[in-house]
Amino acid sequence: MTTRTAGCATKAELSRAIRRLAREHGLDPVLRGRLVLSATEVAAEAVRTAEGTSVTWSFEPDRNARGSGLGLLTVTLRTTRPPAPRSVTELPLPADAVHGLDVVWRVPARAAAPAPKGGPSGAGPAGGSANGSGPADDAALADEELRAVMARADGLTAEHRRLKDELEETNSGVLALYVQLDERDEQLRTAHGQTLRELEDALRPSPLEVEGLELAVHYAPAGTDAPTGGDLYDWFVLPDGTVHITIVDALGHGVTSTRSALNVTHAVRTLALEGHHLQSIVARTDEILLPFDRSVMATVLLARVNPATGELRVANGSHPPALLLREDGTARYLEARGRGIGFPLPGSDRLLSERLAPGDLLLLYTDGLTESRRDPIEGEKRLIEAARSHRDRPTADIPGAIAGDMHTVILHPDDTLALAVRLTGG
Repeated sequence: MTTRTAGCATKAELSRAIRRLAREHGLDPVLRGRLVLSATEVAAEAVRTAEGTSVTWSFEPDRNARGSGLGLLTVTLRTTRPPAPRSVTELPLPADAVHGLDVVWRVPARAAAPAPKGGPSGAGPAGGSANGSGPADDAALADEELRAVMARADGLTAEHRRLKDELEETNSGVLALYVQLDERDEQLRTAHGQTLRELEDALRPSPLEVEGLELAVHYAPAGTDAPTGGDLYDWFVLPDGTVHITIVDALGHGVTSTRSALNVTHAVRTLALEGHHLQSIVARTDEILLPFDRSVMATVLLARVNPATGELRVANGSHPPALLLREDGTARYLEARGRGIGFPLPGSDRLLSERLAPGDLLLLYTDGLTESRRDPIEGEKRLIEAARSHRDRPTADIPGAIAGDMHTVILHPDDTLALAVRLTGG
């Protein structure tokens, strides 16, 4: 390892000395420029006060790469006062170490070529004067460093432009993918909606056409993600010509509650067609379902209407009461107490009887219609007002119109079912 030292009284001398040794040891022009800038910045105060500075350098060959000329160049700059530790880490080429007045840089380099025979000798870098090369040579090296930096900047600019173009192309591809995904999502939503509508229609009983009676229904689930819930209805004509109507509200939402409601409606239909008394059907349904599903809890409203005579009978199991709106505009709720499926002591306490006159409107519903604002008493008052305001509409339009009025504000979303029955007297 060879060690050499040069004294430098001015910034120009220091620059020439650093450039000379850096060139002779094959440093990249950009790295050389960083080293020159760093050394002159550290020595700025010393040369400004004419105290001067010295630079020492040594080259140690790489033992693992014998014969290649590669090694480590150590450059030590001695100043007249210790530099701040933080300042040397923020230099263009951060220092590797600080020892008192010495600032040290270690950079990979090549061994300097031997000085020509008969050439100048001295304490300067690789021969020559202590101040290194002359001003013209120093300017040429500075120009080389500037061109290297500019070439590096141009390369970075070109790379940035290339990356920008690739990013724009990628963004275009991503945007196109998003468009495709959105189109696919729309197709899936459409197919999903169609499937849900078909499922909902499959759960509905066939429309009834009964002379002297008009029936219409409106159903809306609590959320758009589930087309069905625990609110179901069933209607059919018994052998004696009376129309049986079942309204069920099973606990919960979604498919599970739908299954429970279907079990209830199927059991009620079976019992009704077997001829069981209307008042006994709620309790008998509980007896039938209890061994199969102990989790079923549902409110039930049963109504039977004779289209010929207008006779109406109602049984109730914990369900909201039916609303009867007479032709003259008077309205009242048909209160029939009882307990629903899965409740303690299930069954209807009594059978309520009424007689409908032509033009009278009977409204059967679930609590999602009257409790959307969390106040069932207020909801029942509003339901009477809505029924009166829409009673002159065609029967098919009445349930939906009433639901629209009742749901102007929804604080408690729930499945909603509204079923209208009007005696025409035909």
